[in-house]
Amino acid sequence: MHADMERVAGEKMMLNFGPQHPATHGTLRIVLELDGETVVKATPHLGYLHTGFEKLGEHLDYNQYIVVTDRMNYLSPLSNNFGYVLAVEKLLGLEIPKRGEYVRVIMAELSRLADHLIWLGMGALDLGAFTAFLYGFKEREKLYNIFEKTTGARLTTSYTRVGGVLRDLYDGFEEEVNAFLSAFPKTLKEVHTLLTRNRIWMDRTKEVGVISGEDAISYGLTGPCLRASGVEHDLRKAEPYSSYEDFDFDVAVGDNGDVYDRYLVRMEEMVQSCHIVRQAMDNLPEGPVNVPDNKISLPEKKDAYGHIEGLIHHFKIIMDGHGVQPPRGEIYSATESPNGELGFYIVSDGSGTAYRIRIRPPSLLQYQVVPHMIEGGMVSDVVAVLGSLNVIAGELDR
Repeated sequence: MHADMERVAGEKMMLNFGPQHPATHGTLRIVLELDGETVVKATPHLGYLHTGFEKLGEHLDYNQYIVVTDRMNYLSPLSNNFGYVLAVEKLLGLEIPKRGEYVRVIMAELSRLADHLIWLGMGALDLGAFTAFLYGFKEREKLYNIFEKTTGARLTTSYTRVGGVLRDLYDGFEEEVNAFLSAFPKTLKEVHTLLTRNRIWMDRTKEVGVISGEDAISYGLTGPCLRASGVEHDLRKAEPYSSYEDFDFDVAVGDNGDVYDRYLVRMEEMVQSCHIVRQAMDNLPEGPVNVPDNKISLPEKKDAYGHIEGLIHHFKIIMDGHGVQPPRGEIYSATESPNGELGFYIVSDGSGTAYRIRIRPPSLLQYQVVPHMIEGGMVSDVVAVLGSLNVIAGELDR
């Protein structure tokens, strides 16, 4: 065809991408208007996964609500547990023991690794890189074994408590985590060998789904998606919480804001998470993991089952009208979850349940930017862009 010849205009086609499609990673639906294989318009839809997780906060007490946070970003429930209890503790004016803060940091960073590994595996698999998927899931399985021994569950962990954590680390935890940290860099190196200079991977990800730093800020992007656009913002550095100021780590930042840079940023974040965990393990303080307050922390099981005082203490916390009762007021607290800023806004009326809970999930803000990234691109780019954003449907629907 001669270069000067105009493209023959054809009839535009409407295409439903999702809500039942392997590459949507959940109940996401994007209505695409196509001109040939070019995306002319994209309209993201949500509402297919009615969790009601904000309304539930008005009916469950402050510790019961932890199980709801597991179901938001179900790839990193430990980070959700962590972020929520920090908000409640801020409302209460609590400061938990140093050991409890370090244990939370260790579990949150291991959770970040698990989240990024499944993102890596599924994002690569969507583009046909099956081997990287196997590497990611193999390492994630090791972490889930550690989570199971620590929390009693692999996925819905419900590990944190207002004022601390469910239990201290198990015997042998340090050895297992150090073994993982020693072997993990080799896996990352192998994944880099498979993907980072792979011509097919580069063609599918470079200059695809580009967003500038200014636009990323305007859309409210946070986390790896913001940092890949050149904006060095990480709440662990900007507003340290839970002793993050004690740890030395770098903030991974990209240049181009494309799918390739979002991949590189997450790969480097896994390296930095390993550094944080190793520092926390090397300097783990002695002492309790929960606040020594009988109106906040549950007694140990042996005390509840073996002594009348422990049993009374237990029931005084879990019975209706008792337990954790923050003063009247409101608070907003945010943490750097694997996907970005996870914020909890809580309004207390002084009772044992929140008057209102509002959550700022990073995936909701990232899902809205899909049209900006894919309009003008190809249909095949939609899969690459959506995978790079790591949108989790559990965070979207209220």
